[in-house]
Amino acid sequence: MALSDSVTTCLSLPVHYLICKVGFEKKDTYDINNILSENGEVCWQAVTEHVFYLESDRSVDYIESIRSLGPVCESVYLHFKSLTKEQFVIQYALWFHWTNCTELFLEIFDVLQYTQTTGVALGLMKLTSCLERALGDVYLLIGKDCPFLLRDLLASEQLAVVFGQAVMNVLRVFIGSPYGLNLRNVLWHGFASPKEIPAKYCAMLLFLTAGLGQLLQTYLLQNKCILVHRPYVIFVSLEELDIFPDLNHEAVSIAEELVNLSSFVLKTMIPFWMAALTAFKQSRYADCVILLLPQLEVGLRLLFTTTNKCPNRLLTAESSALYTTFDEMLAKHLDNEELNQLPAVLEEPAMEFLWDFLNHQEGPRIRDRLSHGEINLEAFPREVANQIVAFAITLLCRFSDEDMFAFKEHMVIKPLMNCASCYCSRFHPVPRLKKQVLECMKSIHLWPELPTVPEERVQTIKGLEGNTEASTLIFMISEILSQLHQYIPQNCCSSDDPINNVLTERLLIELCDIRISTLYSPRPVLEILVVLRKISTRCHQVSEQVIASTELRYKQWMNKTLRSRQRHNYLRMLSSIKFLSPVLRLILVLMTVELVNIHLVCKKNPSDYQQYLKFLKSVLQYTENLVTYTSPEKNKWDETLELTNKTLIKIKRMSDRKLMLMQLTT
Repeated sequence: MALSDSVTTCLSLPVHYLICKVGFEKKDTYDINNILSENGEVCWQAVTEHVFYLESDRSVDYIESIRSLGPVCESVYLHFKSLTKEQFVIQYALWFHWTNCTELFLEIFDVLQYTQTTGVALGLMKLTSCLERALGDVYLLIGKDCPFLLRDLLASEQLAVVFGQAVMNVLRVFIGSPYGLNLRNVLWHGFASPKEIPAKYCAMLLFLTAGLGQLLQTYLLQNKCILVHRPYVIFVSLEELDIFPDLNHEAVSIAEELVNLSSFVLKTMIPFWMAALTAFKQSRYADCVILLLPQLEVGLRLLFTTTNKCPNRLLTAESSALYTTFDEMLAKHLDNEELNQLPAVLEEPAMEFLWDFLNHQEGPRIRDRLSHGEINLEAFPREVANQIVAFAITLLCRFSDEDMFAFKEHMVIKPLMNCASCYCSRFHPVPRLKKQVLECMKSIHLWPELPTVPEERVQTIKGLEGNTEASTLIFMISEILSQLHQYIPQNCCSSDDPINNVLTERLLIELCDIRISTLYSPRPVLEILVVLRKISTRCHQVSEQVIASTELRYKQWMNKTLRSRQRHNYLRMLSSIKFLSPVLRLILVLMTVELVNIHLVCKKNPSDYQQYLKFLKSVLQYTENLVTYTSPEKNKWDETLELTNKTLIKIKRMSDRKLMLMQLTT
């Protein structure tokens, strides 16, 4: 029997007791009129008196508070069930406006009427994320730099000023504290099955959110201030997230079969999987991903605890220990410094997908942004949901005790498996640098197409004819290229014009297509990548400035609006950029060659590594100076050539040194 069949709960005994038992121990009923005034306002004092405190340090006694609040929650739940939708809207809708998600809270009321177990859990996950975002907006009325973690936000002095400390303690009983019910984390990390989250706690948080709206309105009126909502995060460049083919109805139907067969799925969690796939079919893409991400975490936690032989980590941790979450599962080492075995089981493509979509700072960071309320749920893109569902299907196929050959070879599943097996990171600093250098090279390749005055006009300017400095530049570039020859694909070389025919976009594309392992890049690699990306950014900035200046000056030349000195400077610019172009292209090629060999570069001894880093920083300084010299305000073209000459000498010396070291070690 698979382990996924034998697991009946992911809540440890103490956590299960806290969530499923404590709030039901007091059987006495509670009159809703004790906490709800005639005009529909929450009587907060009648709620806060149910929060108990420890005599030792006056901190919240969470168990006793949950026990006392249990009947209150039940009363609120029954009150909501007694209302029609129209009555609820009239009485409460206004008090949800401060969240910027009024419709969501009205939807949660509908869920409570039918007591759908997956619906309650989904409603709570959406409620807590939107509530956190709204509380962050309130925090910014007073403070700066809103805390990232909900527990820190709820414990902040700023929110206590607006709502009162006693009110914040009520919230902390339900969410944000590992000592309380901790409903947000238990759900978002996939520890609770659908039947383990009481609907009355969802009702209570709905009620408390309305009460917070009432308190906030009073604060805003008294302090004559306006609550400003931060803009939502918008997924840009969705084409970068386009990995798997678009899922059709047949693919989703097969996924529903796989859910019931795969050992990746805990049997108690099957309703969540089915609800997620139903949401996808109904075009409710945010709901689909919100339901599915915790289940991916559960399945990966099952693999993690099995492969690392720590089955106890499958359960929720008490407040004194850590949860086993994505962060730990995707790490290279366990908390005891032993090597994490999960990457070997998942293999690098799957690990890179997870790092891309969940962790990398420049990636979509879907779970973080959804769980912290940073995304507009109504505008969640199908493209993103499609990737998460497709990836989940590949895991369902890969990890199973059943013979899945027929599924893996199915005409709609096989393309998904192929995409998953060859996935390369798109949001690690390495691929981001690749993208930067290609975009920069495209920009520089526009230079020859820019409108210019006839070549003979450039040659008539005194000091430009027979420019020995420019000739020196070309000679040094040729020498450096000859040393790079062994790293350059043969089909990219040409002897006709070794500079312009080698330093091409085609070469960069060939180099960038070489697969580079990005998983667990060591610190020296990341340090070098930071500098290389800055260099690329500055090169692109120089190119854009050259393009803008060339187009503007040509227009002014044709309109005869340039003064004599400006005409001379314009012609000097035209001469200079002929030599600047191959230099910038050389730098881009050098960066990409180093990128391909970056792990070898960082295996040098510390002194060599530091010397190399120092060299890169000098190239960065050169590109920063170029940005200044080529700006419309400066137009220092003589200085540009002089500086370029000095930098090429440095590059040549470093190239000679590397060549010598290679010869000594071979």
